[in-house]
Amino acid sequence: ATQRAIGIGELAKGLNAPRSTTYTLVRELVGAGLLEMAGDGNRVYFGKKLYLYGMAYMRGNDLLRRGRQEVDTLSRETGETSELCMLQSGRYTIVHSSPGTRPFRISSATGLQIPLPWTASGRLLLAGLERSRIEAMISQDDLVLPDGRKIELDDFIDDIAEARVAGYCVTSGLVDAYTKCLAAPVFSAPGKIEATMCLVVPIDTSGDRTGELVALLRDRAARLSIP
Repeated sequence: ATQRAIGIGELAKGLNAPRSTTYTLVRELVGAGLLEMAGDGNRVYFGKKLYLYGMAYMRGNDLLRRGRQEVDTLSRETGETSELCMLQSGRYTIVHSSPGTRPFRISSATGLQIPLPWTASGRLLLAGLERSRIEAMISQDDLVLPDGRKIELDDFIDDIAEARVAGYCVTSGLVDAYTKCLAAPVFSAPGKIEATMCLVVPIDTSGDRTGELVALLRDRAARLSIP
């Protein structure tokens, strides 16, 4: 996923498709209102129809509707950036985000997709899956953090198992050097994790405060879960 208009040539490369085929497909999607052309005519971005479809889906999906409310409430109560996240196309995806009240803003955007090993939520969203399935979803690039550090696959698998047993996950300094992420699972059925609720907080948040936030997060995630 991208938060900007993308060149049609770049899109063809990303899809590993011929340019001619990509141009034809883009024209059809633009005609249907699903994509829109940027000002220069060589770049495209999601059209208004997709936005409206997404809004309709959010209103009709009970988990997402209630999740948005819980995330907004949690952010107001704690002053921290709160998110509802799901697994989409092998990526951790923020489906709703509510900024905190701190004077500096922690980067978080609805629709943003991030490699699973970079996040606390990723470790929970994969909990319960067999190792072979996890390995099939994680590329070598996914294991390389933004600062160049590499997470060993065995360590990531161990983290997933620990998160499953603990019922929550906390990661520090993975996406950047300034934040840590706290995540708790949302279940759609016994043992099936459908989503996570998470808080993104400054990395120097005290252990006591982190514990308080984890307890609150687990309570709110449990309220969203289907018994």
